[in-house]
Amino acid sequence: MDFSDDLLKRGFGRLPPLSERGMGSNNFLNPLESVIHGILKVVEPNPEDWKIRFQVIEELRSVVESVESLRGATVEEYGSFASNLFSKWGDLDISIQLANGLYISDAGKRRKVALLGDLQKALRLRGVWRKLQLISHARVPILKFESRLSSISCDISIDNLAGRMKSKFFLWIDKIDERFRMMVLLVKEWAKSHGINDPKNGSFNSFSLTLLVIFHFQTCAPSILPPLRDIYHGNMIDDLKGVRTDAEQHIAQVCTGNISRFRSRRSMPANRCSLAELFLSFLAKFAQLDMKAGKLGICPYTGEWVELERNKRWMPKTYALFIEDPFEQPENSARTMQRASRHTPEQTQRPNHTMGMAHHGNGHSSIVRPWWDIQAAVVQHPISIHTTNWRARPEDGIGSSNNMCPQPNASSHHPQVHRPQYKPLQHAWKPRLGRDETS
Repeated sequence: MDFSDDLLKRGFGRLPPLSERGMGSNNFLNPLESVIHGILKVVEPNPEDWKIRFQVIEELRSVVESVESLRGATVEEYGSFASNLFSKWGDLDISIQLANGLYISDAGKRRKVALLGDLQKALRLRGVWRKLQLISHARVPILKFESRLSSISCDISIDNLAGRMKSKFFLWIDKIDERFRMMVLLVKEWAKSHGINDPKNGSFNSFSLTLLVIFHFQTCAPSILPPLRDIYHGNMIDDLKGVRTDAEQHIAQVCTGNISRFRSRRSMPANRCSLAELFLSFLAKFAQLDMKAGKLGICPYTGEWVELERNKRWMPKTYALFIEDPFEQPENSARTMQRASRHTPEQTQRPNHTMGMAHHGNGHSSIVRPWWDIQAAVVQHPISIHTTNWRARPEDGIGSSNNMCPQPNASSHHPQVHRPQYKPLQHAWKPRLGRDETS
């Protein structure tokens, strides 16, 4: 089955009610779970969102076919759309794979910039694209633009087969546990609402946020995902050579085979945490990330925190935060992070933190972000992040609230949550962090 056909099937065919995806009626006793249900209901792309993006891809394909220097090239999606981790207002990442017979093409950076320049001229002539910007100095040269017809933002690169395979990997591991996809959507929406999903301004990119979710699922107890080396051993990118179909099939067979073996392990204890519990433990785990970033790196490949001084591969460069790319080691997926912009979950969950209205390029004024604040979600203290029944492993270096899912306080009063108005609850959340929060 073609990758696009598989995406289409997943997009149109995998839209069961959220109540069938681990968010049953019992969980709605928890106000945060109810808020999460509302968020996912809003950000979940519908069939029309998929259709629009496929139309944009087809429009771009017709332009590429008209460019002489791109003769024989193919237009292939990657990124959050290809991995089915995009929201309804998500952008499109497209790789133009140059013709090279049966073999994998890898054009030099100078040629990539020249080809993107040719495409930029062709797009201008068509008149249906706007905000064209060629970013030639980036590690991977990018042509950015927006469709006038659908207002979908697009990032175009050349011969980015690596990005495409990373996207496929995320699509495959979603088969291990469907909470992975929902958690990624949730964390990305949370990060955007707090202005920390903006790599252009020195904060997280979506790829590093996805790796943080993977790492959280690896280090919670019981673990939900294995170390990624158990799915594909070695650097995946190093194996993208030779005949393309052979390389892709080899990687796919190894990954899907190991994923099937992991899922079939009956002896492993199951993690039954709700999304609300997983989200709160995510915030707790990374609450002091800015303090730990100078000493510890995050390694999804091994599923461990790694001391920077012990990993000589990471030492030559100094970054604000190190989240190793498990597919392209030892590259840092968080290399865009700047120290001045390195906000942590602890900093963004303050009760006094407020968010303004967000307006998306597609004309939809967000009904999520004005109320997507933690103090509105948790309501007083039905769930306390720091509780004595959490047991952190010393080797994680995180403190007292690292691994176990938070347990709801059964005696807490849960005020009624009205859906689908999506208005903030009037009760302020008072997190028990044991110390004063300062701006």
